[in-house]
Amino acid sequence: MRNPSVCVIGAGCSGITAIKNLIQAGVSNIVCFEQNSRIGGNWIYSPKISHSSVCETTHIISSKELSSYIDWPMPDHYPDYPSHEQVLEFFESYARNFKLYPYIRFNTKVEKVTKTDNEKWQVKLSTGEFQVFDYLFISNGHHSDPRHPDLPGNFSGEYLHSHAFKTNQAFRDKRVLVIGAGNSGCDCAVETARVSSFTAISIRTPQYIVPKFFLGKPVDTFNQKFQWLPPFITNPLQKNSLKLQIGSFADYGLPEPDFPVVKAHPTVNSELLYMIRHGKVHPRKAIKNIDGKSITFADGLIEEFDCIIAATGYKIALPFFDKDFINYEDAERVPLYLRMFHPDHPTLVFIGLVQPQGAIWPLSDYQSKLASNYVMGRWNRPENIRELAEKDSDYIDKQFLKRKRHTIEVHYHSYLKSLKKEIPKTAPEWSEQN
Repeated sequence: MRNPSVCVIGAGCSGITAIKNLIQAGVSNIVCFEQNSRIGGNWIYSPKISHSSVCETTHIISSKELSSYIDWPMPDHYPDYPSHEQVLEFFESYARNFKLYPYIRFNTKVEKVTKTDNEKWQVKLSTGEFQVFDYLFISNGHHSDPRHPDLPGNFSGEYLHSHAFKTNQAFRDKRVLVIGAGNSGCDCAVETARVSSFTAISIRTPQYIVPKFFLGKPVDTFNQKFQWLPPFITNPLQKNSLKLQIGSFADYGLPEPDFPVVKAHPTVNSELLYMIRHGKVHPRKAIKNIDGKSITFADGLIEEFDCIIAATGYKIALPFFDKDFINYEDAERVPLYLRMFHPDHPTLVFIGLVQPQGAIWPLSDYQSKLASNYVMGRWNRPENIRELAEKDSDYIDKQFLKRKRHTIEVHYHSYLKSLKKEIPKTAPEWSEQN
């Protein structure tokens, strides 16, 4: 197919690099549908509840050095960990530089996608239009559909998911309980503790909380130096270096992990441990029972709270597909080859459906480069793709703890290496003629 048409869903960090790589590969018939009025997806901050999970004080948890696109590094004047405003500015500069805007239809939501009999994709839009495409690139993100916990009882105070947390001002002088010690949970605990009368954080299972810097360097760039070492060396090295830096988690009233650091998605936060030791955040066990505002924890402690913030992750949302077509909301496994290619649908590609121990968008860049060259016939799907997709999920099951949050988890460097290995030698590089 010499002039294939490609639909890209979403103009966030993955969607814009999908467009850029399609242009680079020689595809000209590209339309990206974006429901918002600007690019950026999850990084478009709004003080009101929206599609975005970004709050007022959000900074990225991967360093700028490891958060750059192939042809577009983050500016030198950016700090080690840029703010959400700077990240959005970075995406906009990328789109301007590579002239991506003409390919994007803003304020246009994809409401329904149906596969046709001839391996094409019919797209129904919020404008009432129907369009048909040869290929479908899905880059709608996976931080927009909150996963709520099953609470043991009825809470009569204010309840919200961390997705709805935008600023700490609503929690001034209140007693706040945060459920979950992932990155969002720690951020919510730290921010509310600045203004609340009391903030606690309920942790059901052990979690590594890693400071953002080690020996004066961003922790991901420091760890990058040891990627060539085998796991039996790096695993104890990481665990012992972290212990040398912060001591024992038990010293903070936190459960001590009994697994390697890279076995779970890391929480990268330099403030939570500080706030705990300064008496501003109070660790608590799992919740045993809720009765009104009274909460009983697993160790028998009973306390009252005005607010609960559930930082319990997100579902993988594909709202434009029928539930009986593709549905990963509660999936234990997501068997895609290279986290991209569905065995049953050769003209469907997922871009950015990964949860890396690092930044998503550099990986989305290489995913897009491979997928775009696949569209142009420079790379072929393997014949045993179903077997390979299952092996990908088997690998995830082996490498990470069995939790919903790890169904699409990848090790940043090894996954990046696997993508680079597949890029065909005939893949074009960017030129001003594109």
